[in-house]
Amino acid sequence: MIRTLSGAALLALAATSLQAATLVYNVNGYTMNEGQRVSFAALEFDDGVVTGIYASAEAAAGSAAETRINGNGATLLPGLIDAHGHVTGLGRGLSSVNLVGSKSQANAAARIRAFIVANPGEEWVRGRGWNQVLWPDQQFPHRASLDALGGDQAIALARIDGHAMWANSRALELAGIGPDTPDPAGGQIIRDDSGRATGVLIDNAMKLVSSVMPPVTDEDMANYALVAMQALAAEGITSVHDAGISAQEVRAYQALHREGMMPIRIYAMLKALDPANEAYLRQGPLIDKQHQLDIRSVKISADGALGSRGAALFTDYSDMPGQRGLLLVNDEELDRYMDRAMAAGFQVNVHAIGDKANARVLDFMEQMINKHKTRHLRHRNEHSQIVRLEDIPRFAEIGVVASIQPTHATSDKNMAGDRLGEARLAGAYAWRKLLDSGARLAGGSDFPVESTNPFFGLHAAVTRQDRGNQPPGGWRPGEKLSRDEALSLFTEWGAWAAHQDSVIGRLLPGYAADFILVRDDFFEVDEEDIWKNEVIGTWVAGQQVH
Repeated sequence: MIRTLSGAALLALAATSLQAATLVYNVNGYTMNEGQRVSFAALEFDDGVVTGIYASAEAAAGSAAETRINGNGATLLPGLIDAHGHVTGLGRGLSSVNLVGSKSQANAAARIRAFIVANPGEEWVRGRGWNQVLWPDQQFPHRASLDALGGDQAIALARIDGHAMWANSRALELAGIGPDTPDPAGGQIIRDDSGRATGVLIDNAMKLVSSVMPPVTDEDMANYALVAMQALAAEGITSVHDAGISAQEVRAYQALHREGMMPIRIYAMLKALDPANEAYLRQGPLIDKQHQLDIRSVKISADGALGSRGAALFTDYSDMPGQRGLLLVNDEELDRYMDRAMAAGFQVNVHAIGDKANARVLDFMEQMINKHKTRHLRHRNEHSQIVRLEDIPRFAEIGVVASIQPTHATSDKNMAGDRLGEARLAGAYAWRKLLDSGARLAGGSDFPVESTNPFFGLHAAVTRQDRGNQPPGGWRPGEKLSRDEALSLFTEWGAWAAHQDSVIGRLLPGYAADFILVRDDFFEVDEEDIWKNEVIGTWVAGQQVH
């Protein structure tokens, strides 16, 4: 059982502090330290760095801090780290049609109509967030619903997981998609019985439309990133691992960084499929002394997503015989991308959801880690979602981090059984099995696929329930994490997965003063209410950013 450090140990941690600029007192403070929960009543920091933590109000009275902030009994936690999100994707979503939570195809179309009315003259209408699994018929949408909106705009709307697109006839026409257009490698054009495109494009087929959209300018991209980072800071997130950025996004981040306009930290993964990123690979890892913007990893996508039946499986989908998902890169490409990145000293992070994709990625990881002797680079499997039981021990054996997103389990629970069948569920969203096998874990959300709110992820990790607290006792409850483990997942373990574990993720002397004040005590509130917590304030390197 994980124990709480004693008050004497905390006093020792504070003893080295001589004089700090700021003391945050009257708080229920917590930090994880190598899996042990540390409790404290006050936090002291100077010049963006923690200089002491105090076990009691009496101990804190000895602080020589010039500035004092009364926490008014709030809970103080380390800034939360989202180990897998898409920042500019979130920013775009905040600037376009939001279809998240739409309850039917007709409801989605009504939202699009409202956006068109409010934004007349748009040549392209973009948006994201539809999810047919939540609709009464659970069927993919059709271009006819978009065509009925009238006008001559092209409309292109990403599914909530980013692995499918819903387009109108005008967008299909501009993309040159007709009855004779072949499915691209790693993609699918959904067609009706007559062979005509329905308007839904899966994975690599989406590029046929996205390639004819008006280009996004560098200024647009920087604005998307800034809007998103401000929204994330308001959720208590102080660092994000941006899972797959283009060279243009690199330029946007660097411009914001130069201007001192990054409210939170970004640990970026270069998108392997962007040829313009080759220039950054040649430069080698870009590590900021303050770790505000680190670019030292590469993102590769091995397969699609479960919701669109694009996750690559060894055997057929239980609810669609003959369908086994999509491998988005072939063996030669996967070998080349991994080889190039490891040779350049970059961490390699691969999206893998289906059991076939996970096994394949582990095979290639093992070969490349042995070839380049790069176990120390802490390579990662992004999602680690459906894994054969025999493959679970391989994460620890090879030294590959399982980067997981707890809310995926609670969002997918109603369809996962239909897609996979009971036998494959044994290794699906199997956090406890992974952790008990010795694997390193890191926690994220995959926003904007899921909500940015990290307390939704903490709640899902602990309860295996949705926010309606269903099902009773949790879905496949043997895979639950404890509250200590869940907090580590979103703090110190995320920092370790980004090579930043000596800098952030803990509130101990010498660590960055990245912290949040929240309304509810994470360790005392009822489990079912964890997701309801509210952020009072967010600090990064000692500066209040929300």
